[in-house]
Amino acid sequence: MTTERADAARNRAMILRATEDLLTYREAMPISVDSIAARAGVGKGTVFRRFGSRSGLFRELLAERATRIGEQISHGPPPLGPGAPPGDRLLAFLDALADLAATNATLLAAHAMACAAGRHDDPTYRRWHEHLRQLVGQLRPDLDAGYVAHVLLGAFDAELVRRTIADGGGDRLRAAVRALARCLLPPGPERSCRPGP
Repeated sequence: MTTERADAARNRAMILRATEDLLTYREAMPISVDSIAARAGVGKGTVFRRFGSRSGLFRELLAERATRIGEQISHGPPPLGPGAPPGDRLLAFLDALADLAATNATLLAAHAMACAAGRHDDPTYRRWHEHLRQLVGQLRPDLDAGYVAHVLLGAFDAELVRRTIADGGGDRLRAAVRALARCLLPPGPERSCRPGP
């Protein structure tokens, strides 16, 4: 059994790395399970057994990239982790998402193409949405926090991210999302809808 588990873990890693390689070279053009399996050196059936579908594969690859953010939200230092005011946590979380999106734009595009119909049911999306919903609810109890959380996550639409970073890079994306979020924060001398750090 130990050998089987080791083989399964090795196959998973090879499939994920093969997918990353294909995304890098093909820039979110449709990628088939056949091409992923061939590059990973495994059978097509192995890909389906491990991930269920092409959508499941992209979902797991994105979840792997997002793991660090999830750990920092739960156990990391403030402002992303517990202990900071909700406004600071909100901005720190959006900064982290902007960095993730800017450095994984091709993966986001492939994920969006494969998982468009179930985007809001994606486990990673649901975790992010719930975190934002709670923060927005603390900051602005007068708003529909669930809806606002969806709006904020909409800023990381794959095509929008691609167009934004093409003319200004990750810094532009981060500044624009921060400016949007500041419009939602309670009034104060340090709050402004203008882009800024």
